Amino acid sequence: MNVVDFILNLAGLLLWLNWRSIRFDPLAKRTPATLMGTLRPAAPKKLRRWHLLVLIVGMLFFRAIFYRWMSSLWVGTLSLTVTAPQFRSNLFLLILVFSFLSFGLTLGIFYIGLLFLSLLAGPEPIHGLVKIPLGRVDGWPRWAKILLPLCGTAVAWWFASWLLVWLKVLPPPISVAQRLEQSLVIGLGSYLVWKIPAGAILALHLLNSYVYFGKNPVWKYINTIAQNFLSPLKKIPLRAGKVDFAPVAAIGLVFLLAEFAGRFLNFLYVRLPF
Repeated sequence: MNVVDFILNLAGLLLWLNWRSIRFDPLAKRTPATLMGTLRPAAPKKLRRWHLLVLIVGMLFFRAIFYRWMSSLWVGTLSLTVTAPQFRSNLFLLILVFSFLSFGLTLGIFYIGLLFLSLLAGPEPIHGLVKIPLGRVDGWPRWAKILLPLCGTAVAWWFASWLLVWLKVLPPPISVAQRLEQSLVIGLGSYLVWKIPAGAILALHLLNSYVYFGKNPVWKYINTIAQNFLSPLKKIPLRAGKVDFAPVAAIGLVFLLAEFAGRFLNFLYVRLPF
């Protein structure tokens, strides 16, 4: 069921991206009156942007019915680094809330990863694929984009925690201060998502350093943003002859820091008095 949940979240994400990008489709725009005589659509256009949102909501609702029907013993889990709320599938309201929150978590992870790529500011035209789903956020100042995962995740958890406490998925906090501090810790944990695109970009850059794949905008984009990411390591002698160990060192450093940061956040969430 976990695999099914993951696949359906990806399907919902694709529908969401179609909803975000359909307005950029030149064929979706109205044809000028002077060209109506020569350019006629093969069939009337029926799909609208709001149709995609309805499809997403419908998919999330009906997959909750599917979970409830297929396995009343399955427990859905939201992995949030420092906590993992669980939802029993034998209660429809719980599994319905899980269905929407699970997709929301997938959407949040995707956008946090896009923010990382936006900060590295790769070349066009590939960077345009980052701009479309991010919209105006891509043009925000660097400091604002750095703070956005913390603020956005903390606020989202603040509101979600009220619902989860009401559903008795989570124990009620001792005070408002405890809820706020928990939200901040979970918000800080959102930065751990950046290890995924960072590791993937550095690994692909390392591969392209030894295997020539031709002149392709994708590889130009990967190499450019990898060099931007590796720029703080330029002063460290990590090259031996023609072999550059900077990407390997950076991958190890990224995942090592992410591991220590994750453990520290777990310590804060569990041990510190709120």
